[in-house]
Amino acid sequence: MFSLPSIPDLVANVIILVISLTVHEFAHAYTATQLGDDTARRLGRLTLNPLVHLDPLGSLLFIIAGFGWAKPVPVNPYNLRNGPKLGMVIVAAAGPFSNFVLAALAAIPFRMGLVPDFGGTALTPSISEFLVQFIYLNLVLLLFNLIPIPPLDGSKILRGFAPSDWDGFLSQLERLGPLVLLLVVFMGGSVMNLLIGRPALALFRALVG
Repeated sequence: MFSLPSIPDLVANVIILVISLTVHEFAHAYTATQLGDDTARRLGRLTLNPLVHLDPLGSLLFIIAGFGWAKPVPVNPYNLRNGPKLGMVIVAAAGPFSNFVLAALAAIPFRMGLVPDFGGTALTPSISEFLVQFIYLNLVLLLFNLIPIPPLDGSKILRGFAPSDWDGFLSQLERLGPLVLLLVVFMGGSVMNLLIGRPALALFRALVG
């Protein structure tokens, strides 16, 4: 079971949620638009306004547990100039890649030894605590979204590289994916630690030094 975060962690999670999930979905929309599909732009998703991107359940889970999801960006793969399969792989990968970029940028002050350790109160984290949380949670988002279970980005990347005789299985997985994902999230503590927790910690140490 999940334990509720402290008030400073809760405040940090909300801020990180707004920034990270918004940038993640914007990256999908921007990449699809650049590759020739304007579906996201026409539906108002080519924006950094978090209100059009955040999903209620995914946002709540992110605040409580540290990982979650936003509303999927609509994409017509047949409009992508790289073709539907490769095009969707690129569009899907853009979201997790944006979280890696955010984590890497936030790690620069640590690498340069320029992180001031002040600002912490009973209600808010210090600057260093916020940056640590920002880096780690973006790495968690990166790895979580690469899990090949629909509707996560990893499932779209898998479909792009999978042989055609996998189509039936993958179509069935798309229908059951959200249920399977929730079961994995709420019941697979050791699995989530293996898939996300340990790799995220290793990436964190590599970025921060």
